[in-house]
Amino acid sequence: MYIDPISVQFPENLDPERFIIATYYCATKPSTNMVKFAAALAIEQTCGTWLKVPGETPEVRERAIGRVVGVYEAPAYQIGIPAGVEERHFIVRIAYPWQNFGPQLSMMLSTVIGNISSSGKVKLVDLEFPKSFLSHFPGPKFGVEGIRKLLGVYDRPLLNNMIKPCIGLTPEKTAELAYEAAVGGVDVIKDDELVCDPPFCRLTDRVKAVMEAIRRADDVKGEKTLYAFNITAPAMQMKENAYRAIEAGANALMINFAACGLDTTRMITEDPNINVPILAHSDYTGAQYESEWSGVSATLIGAKLPRLAGLDMIIGLTPYGKFPMMMDTFINMGIQMLSPLQHIKPVFPMPGGGTTQGHIEDVVKKFGKDVMIAAGGAIHGHPMGPAAGARAFRQGIDAVMAGGTLKEAAQEHEELRAALDAWGIYEEAKTGIFDLKG
Repeated sequence: MYIDPISVQFPENLDPERFIIATYYCATKPSTNMVKFAAALAIEQTCGTWLKVPGETPEVRERAIGRVVGVYEAPAYQIGIPAGVEERHFIVRIAYPWQNFGPQLSMMLSTVIGNISSSGKVKLVDLEFPKSFLSHFPGPKFGVEGIRKLLGVYDRPLLNNMIKPCIGLTPEKTAELAYEAAVGGVDVIKDDELVCDPPFCRLTDRVKAVMEAIRRADDVKGEKTLYAFNITAPAMQMKENAYRAIEAGANALMINFAACGLDTTRMITEDPNINVPILAHSDYTGAQYESEWSGVSATLIGAKLPRLAGLDMIIGLTPYGKFPMMMDTFINMGIQMLSPLQHIKPVFPMPGGGTTQGHIEDVVKKFGKDVMIAAGGAIHGHPMGPAAGARAFRQGIDAVMAGGTLKEAAQEHEELRAALDAWGIYEEAKTGIFDLKG
């Protein structure tokens, strides 16, 4: 076996500004030579030939070929493979010259998880970007700080509500439900991801009806409310939808970013004429991350990349309710949204998918005040109605931020008590950070 030295290198030997480093999880049969396998992945996604061709000169290879910069096995068999081992597990790191695809996300993904997504058990778990690449991405216009400034709320988690039922409502009924949620204390309301511009609820009609209701609710409660209207559509229609919505009075937008594509999303977020916060809905991301063996990690497709694409708040599915989400993945996604990333602003994590008033303590414990708690059924399905459901959330949030507990606050507030009676209080198993048995 001969492996060209250029295709397997120490990371210290590379110019860090030339390369994006991709980290993969791979599993293979015991007899696989993993260094050779990793080099094949790197070559497939760059020069792309298993057979020497005349055009693949040394200059082309130096300019464009991917470099394997790490192959690590766990458990780390070094002197032999024990009997009964049917599969070996590796972390592989490959450096790709980012000039191969330029400062865009579509061709980047085609490179780092393109053909090799059909190579069996290969999963892209992370990407590391140099400053030279990130400098081409303005990131979110608002992020955490900008949304707080718009709302005038600085000292507590924000509350989000999605209109329920998901689809089938008229503009007038949507406005009615939006009013109830807003007047109860919701900070940001959003369309359901299944609604954009159906014939029974046209986007412009919905914007006009909802924003009039929002204005009335804001006058009553003395606070400001954002409503994120879904504009997801084919690329050029999305821009038209955004302009129409804003012209009709929309003060926020929503995009199903994974369904329409990250670069299509950037077309909206980076448009200088679109100056409202944009909410990221995470539908379709599960098709990319749910396999433990292949695809893309949830933290990458559900947090890091949409943040890079300029979205201001990102729904992250929780382990609390109806979706199969690991707690550690959920926490890591929130960290990816809030941690420093060069000039890219932090964005609001929005835990959703079965979140109730009984989850407030746990959410605040994990993310502090820079989180937007997203709830649908726990507001619109509250025993006392949507406004009471929203008030119950605000009562719980205020109590927890003041150092109290939900149980204590429920004794004082009827709405919160009704919610906790209906859905309970979530308590994670009590293990300390250094309790390695937990």
